[in-house]
Amino acid sequence: MFSEIDRHISRCTPVSDEELQIFNSRLKHMSVKKKTMLLRQGEVCRFEAYIVKGCVKKYYIDQNGDQVILQFAVEDWWISDIGSFSEQRPSNLFIETLEDTELLTVDFESKEKLFREIPKLERAFRIMVQRAYSVLESRFYATVSHSAESRYQEFLKRYPSLPQRVPQQQIASYLGITPESLSRIKTQMLKKK
Repeated sequence: MFSEIDRHISRCTPVSDEELQIFNSRLKHMSVKKKTMLLRQGEVCRFEAYIVKGCVKKYYIDQNGDQVILQFAVEDWWISDIGSFSEQRPSNLFIETLEDTELLTVDFESKEKLFREIPKLERAFRIMVQRAYSVLESRFYATVSHSAESRYQEFLKRYPSLPQRVPQQQIASYLGITPESLSRIKTQMLKKK
């Protein structure tokens, strides 16, 4: 159960088998059904979750009552509300499973204790946060500077399996376009082939 997350951590920094065993002992395994709410707006996010199997979305509800998808997380990805988790303050976001999902979670106190016991883990998590921030910056830049078609092509590169796993309406929300625009883009791309 821990082999994937151990490889994930080891890609960030060298960690001994003994240190990984300590890390694994602090993780909680969860199996949850599709459409399970892991976090609701107004709650404090009590976890950082590594996706072993499944698909999860993070979103907020805009002033029109529509979901605005901020992130999809699939196997070998992490999901949380970093601000709510690290500051232990109420979240503005929702986190929901899109498929039956298996997660390995760590709570705030366990993570802080792990950092004190195994300082290398703090480095590993810092590297993961830096990578996530880099992805976020790239996505923000693409949103303001690239066409919708270009953003969709980048989405397909980053998430090649998601179009078969996620409704088109949610992909459109993630891209910041309407479902109708996404349909037109897909039709145009097919014509170009």
